[in-house]
Amino acid sequence: MDDQASLFGAEEEVALREDREAPAGKRQPLAARLRPRSLKEVVGQEHILAPGKLLPRLVESNTFGSLLFYGPPGCGKTSMAEAIAGETKSRFVRINAVMSNVAELREILSIARRMEDKDTVLFIDEIHRFNKSQQDLLLPDVEAGNIRLIGATTHNPGFYVNAPLLSRSHLFRLNPHTVDTVAATLSRALADEERGLGERKHVAEESVLRGLAKLCDGDLRRALNALEVIAMGLDEGGAITEEAVSVFAAERQIRYDADEDEHYDTISAFIKSMRGGNPDAALYWLAKMLAGGEDPRFIARRLVIFASEDVGLADSQALPLAVATQQACEFVGMPECRINLGHCVSYMAAAPKSNSAYAAINAALASIKQGPLQEVPLWLRDSGGKASKQLGNSQDYEYSHSFPENISGQEFMEKPLRFLEFKHVGAETEIAKRLARWEKLKAERQKKGE
Repeated sequence: MDDQASLFGAEEEVALREDREAPAGKRQPLAARLRPRSLKEVVGQEHILAPGKLLPRLVESNTFGSLLFYGPPGCGKTSMAEAIAGETKSRFVRINAVMSNVAELREILSIARRMEDKDTVLFIDEIHRFNKSQQDLLLPDVEAGNIRLIGATTHNPGFYVNAPLLSRSHLFRLNPHTVDTVAATLSRALADEERGLGERKHVAEESVLRGLAKLCDGDLRRALNALEVIAMGLDEGGAITEEAVSVFAAERQIRYDADEDEHYDTISAFIKSMRGGNPDAALYWLAKMLAGGEDPRFIARRLVIFASEDVGLADSQALPLAVATQQACEFVGMPECRINLGHCVSYMAAAPKSNSAYAAINAALASIKQGPLQEVPLWLRDSGGKASKQLGNSQDYEYSHSFPENISGQEFMEKPLRFLEFKHVGAETEIAKRLARWEKLKAERQKKGE
């Protein structure tokens, strides 16, 4: 038994090295067999892997430290980690944060400290699942260079990775694969006799492969595994047709994780599309949320907020429509309430927009916070009760209905402040004209009273 095995139990060592040293046999899924053996074989991600980019230069010079790969499933995070370890001839240890624990982590780090003749690349899949203490445990060995950490996550590292660990790592964001990239990889997989499906002699038209690629939402691993399942359901040499792909399409599930990044990113795109006056985009993001299982009541609540925040005085019918939609979602439920949501979203996106009321309440609250606070003027105070009358409350109040257009000329603050700034959009234009006329009448009556 070699020194490494003597430091580690035989079973644990085999488990840790399995991903790196297992032969590319046919017992592995197609996606695993086709994993790239170098960075040059990694498809897509040109924004970080093109010649001259930082990551290839760090790997080529073998000067990289800790790396964090952030991106959706099937975009190549694990493949890149394995390729980096292979190119730098490093020992590759892979663990999944869901199944790992502190004891295993301590043992891995202990072995890495004693392996002076070879660098250890510790790849932690789903690193966002590690709690603070587990992440903190990595810091001393990361700083000492005992391990080169490569963390992979589908979640925003800014929210899930400890600040000290994040600051010691290079962060790279990976994008979903394009349809072209996925389709080209599927074509190579059909032709590759060594690691792919070439020995089975299947054929497929480019349009069929592109159709399958579109169904996989940029997830290359999913596309390869789907291709393998479809191929294995056919006789050798059989053509992969649109009919064969349709079985997979019927069971398609979109990538949408409730309460995770996809949830927040999609609702953000949804709101911004409505704010930008694009009903088609807003309906698309609405459809994605509904297809992903989002709670329609959550969407309806966002519409109620949007009606006042972004439509506001430009179209005051937006708020009652949003409230009615929220009630419809409660009363009707899915799938029928999608119709109510579609109605409301289309209206909101097409409505004139103004955030003047939203900005005004924020400005008023800021004024209260910054102070000084104004007292209620004596002429506006409640006059109920004998004591209030004796103090002169409301004695000088001028009843608005006693004046033309209900404008007395009286002030309603000791030191008048302005918060509402009109945008002259939609119905807000008429409101602005009305208030401007009232301001003029008020000034005239104040002048007469002098």
